[in-house]
Amino acid sequence: MDAPLEKIADPTLAKMGKNLKEAMKMLEDSQRRTEEENGKKLLSGDIPGPLQGSGQDMVSILQLVQNLMHGDEDEEPQSARIQNIGEQGHIALLGHSLGAYISTLNKEKLRKLTTRILSDTTLWLCRIFRYENGCAYFHEEEREGLAKICRLAIHSRYEDFVVDGFNVLYNKKPVIYLSAAARPGLGQYLCNQLGLPFPCLSRVPCNTMFGSQHQMDVALLEKLIKDDIERGKLPLLLVANAGTAAVGHTDKIGRLKELCEQYGIWLHVEGVNLATLALGYVSSSVLAATKCDSMTLTPGPWLGLPAVPAVTLYKHDDPALTLVAGLTSNKPADKLRALPLWLSLQYLGLDGIVERIKHACQLSQRLQESLKKVNHIKILVEDELSSPVVVFRFFQELPGSDPVCKAVPAPNMAPSAVGRERHSCDALNRWLGEQLKQLVPASGLTVMDLEAEGVCVRFSPLMTAAVLGTQGEDVDQLVACIQSRLPVLTCTLQLREEFKQEVTGTAGLLHVDDPNWPGIGVVRYEHANDDKNSLKLDPEGEKIHTGLLKKLNELESDLTFKMGPEYKSMKSCIYIGMARDDIDVSELVETIAVTAREIEENSRLLENMTEVVRKGIQEAQVQLQKANEERLLEEGVLRQIPVVGSVLNWFSPVQPSQKGRTFNLTAGSLESTEHTYVYKVQDTGVTPPQTPSGTRTKQRLPGQKPFKRSLRGSDALSETSSVSHIEDLEKMEHLSGGLEQEALEANSPEQHPGAPTPHEADQTGAFQNRAQGPEDDCPQMRKPGSRELRFAQPVNSHL
Repeated sequence: MDAPLEKIADPTLAKMGKNLKEAMKMLEDSQRRTEEENGKKLLSGDIPGPLQGSGQDMVSILQLVQNLMHGDEDEEPQSARIQNIGEQGHIALLGHSLGAYISTLNKEKLRKLTTRILSDTTLWLCRIFRYENGCAYFHEEEREGLAKICRLAIHSRYEDFVVDGFNVLYNKKPVIYLSAAARPGLGQYLCNQLGLPFPCLSRVPCNTMFGSQHQMDVALLEKLIKDDIERGKLPLLLVANAGTAAVGHTDKIGRLKELCEQYGIWLHVEGVNLATLALGYVSSSVLAATKCDSMTLTPGPWLGLPAVPAVTLYKHDDPALTLVAGLTSNKPADKLRALPLWLSLQYLGLDGIVERIKHACQLSQRLQESLKKVNHIKILVEDELSSPVVVFRFFQELPGSDPVCKAVPAPNMAPSAVGRERHSCDALNRWLGEQLKQLVPASGLTVMDLEAEGVCVRFSPLMTAAVLGTQGEDVDQLVACIQSRLPVLTCTLQLREEFKQEVTGTAGLLHVDDPNWPGIGVVRYEHANDDKNSLKLDPEGEKIHTGLLKKLNELESDLTFKMGPEYKSMKSCIYIGMARDDIDVSELVETIAVTAREIEENSRLLENMTEVVRKGIQEAQVQLQKANEERLLEEGVLRQIPVVGSVLNWFSPVQPSQKGRTFNLTAGSLESTEHTYVYKVQDTGVTPPQTPSGTRTKQRLPGQKPFKRSLRGSDALSETSSVSHIEDLEKMEHLSGGLEQEALEANSPEQHPGAPTPHEADQTGAFQNRAQGPEDDCPQMRKPGSRELRFAQPVNSHL
């Protein structure tokens, strides 16, 4: 654009082109700088402030625009994908600025210029897309052209509509026929724009027995037309698809055209496959669209042109009716809508237009041929050899059963099984689509939910390739990513039923059916106080599941664990992700059950510890006070007098019995220490319950992660090693037993007279190793794991 700007005689046009170039360069440089920094968030001026009286320069205003465009990319990185605008995009954007400048010309110059722009653009489009002797209507909203065509059809079929208005429609109601595969909301939009009631719409079902399930059933359409005529209605317009919005299938337009001519119905065609009319080879089904009464084109996404209007081409001989219907206008501003497209078509040229459309079709054919060689991937449009849209989904055939994730379920399957299988496969395909979108963003994939097939992934390069710059290498990368994700999908699908059976057979665990979760499954631990009939939030269960999630993530396995609310409930659950290798499901389920049970027991022990200790202190205080009173009665009053008591104790000493109390935290009971003082041995009390193990005991190979199945060879090796290890232990035990017997015989009293017996030696060592306390001189011979609180004096209540 640099060289032509110097040759432009009009200084305003030259300055406009220069300013546009500088503005676009500034915005693109700022966007590139933001992507490189990636950590520094720009301050966006989205908070309204006072309008400055002195005004701002162009650089400041563009900086504000740039901040508003890219200020929230850190928060929403997925929604900030902006089209990479090339030189042809600058031309299209220049058209909007140029249109504002042209509108300032005098009326005569403006009329000549707008007429030239409109006629040139219409002629070029009709020749490119093989629509001879057509007129063009340019509109911003894609559906607006069809609404204008409906108005033209109403004025053409109802001659008195201009005079009598809707009274004419009341006597003979018009009928608009739409395919069941039409884009959602189209019929409602037409009724709202035309002021017609919804009964004026007739939904034509698609084929069910023969042909594509996304093509309009022609025989059923003819039956509907005959029924409407018998009821006194007027068949007005039929909307056919040359590439449905979902899967890109094309209706039998040639047969539909014959039917419309027979009953006097206006035929309108729309769809992405209309772009192939610009190529040298066109399928017969799409080529039949050139004989229709009108068609809607969207050259903006096809050619990668931003802010370019859609075009509706139509054929009609009455200029007065087209003016009344709004398809033509005498306002120069309406005619200037074609200016951006007029500039862009000249910039690209015929060869550039054809090359872009051809490149998009080649990308779809390349992906389709590659996916045919990939197992477990089903292509839904493989019969459409010329379709530029590829729709595929994952499926798997399990041995000895029907294919899983297939499009049409078996007729002998129960409805509940069909629904469960459908939801399970939909979740896997949704996960696959989201993974591919993140790994290959240049592919422009779309995840959609079809009524018959379920969740599928769509590749439509005609709508995205020119905008995202998709190349053949991106398609190859997409196929490689699909192949790398297939083992994860197949392994997860195989382990789902086994996981459900293991959870169902494990006490304390509940399997949760979540149709939207693509992983192995969802499990919930049912604690002792769990209300199974309640759907409200359970704080105790949430605490247990939070600790369980932390323990599972600490194992560093290949599985991913998440916690969230139960499907159709508020209770917490553990969500187990996709399996990337062969997983030992029984070990996984047992680990979850044992760990959750351990967390619940520890939590209950900590919660009850405070209350148990408080009651124990109070009981010990009462008993110690009672013991002091008994000691006073036993010794008498005289021994309590300071001087007399000392003399009396010197002449007649008293042998007091030392009594204390010990509090066993494990048993939660208060016990006497008399046994300890008499026998010099600490009582073990109640044996504490065995603490469950957090994980199942299993021998692992070096580097083997948790929940991985061992190979058969490694299992045999581990069994052999374990057997030999047991034999070695038995030999060592036998040898040690013999040595101990010899040592006992050598150290017997008969052989060493005067030596202490083993019992005396134990007692001597016990008394030598005992701990001397200020109030208690009993031996402290604690066993590992015993937990006791001793009270030798009255305990204060504030403790």
